[in-house]
Amino acid sequence: MKLTKHTDYAFRVLIYLAGYEKDKLATIKEVTEVFDISRDHVMKIVQKLAKAGFVDAVRGKFGGMRLGRNAADINLRDVVTLMEVTLAPVNCETPLCRIAQGCQLQAILFDAQEMFLSHIGQYTLSDLVKPQSETLYIIKALGESFAAKN
Repeated sequence: MKLTKHTDYAFRVLIYLAGYEKDKLATIKEVTEVFDISRDHVMKIVQKLAKAGFVDAVRGKFGGMRLGRNAADINLRDVVTLMEVTLAPVNCETPLCRIAQGCQLQAILFDAQEMFLSHIGQYTLSDLVKPQSETLYIIKALGESFAAKN
């Protein structure tokens, strides 16, 4: 299963926020510069993550974002099912497949997809960013670099 860029970017935002200092807010501008992603993409992603409670978004001049939950409470499966527009691995409806009734491809692919989702459902955001990991040092350095520029 290949995830869309939308989901990929959502994970980048969440991982970045998980490594961010707890008492500070990251900004959209910071995330767009760190990951070289368009502002529009990040805005849409953050809005969706905020609506689901994964991110707290604070509006205004001194606003920003932070994790809306503990990283250990953000399940990877939940993020994928939220961000992916469709999880249907194959479309037998459009155009209508004339052999669909006798074909098992759809059932096999749905089973494979469920195995994938079940597997990632065993992990949380905290599994992606362990304390004292190199990832946290990179995130901290990126944040400090951004702050120094602005």
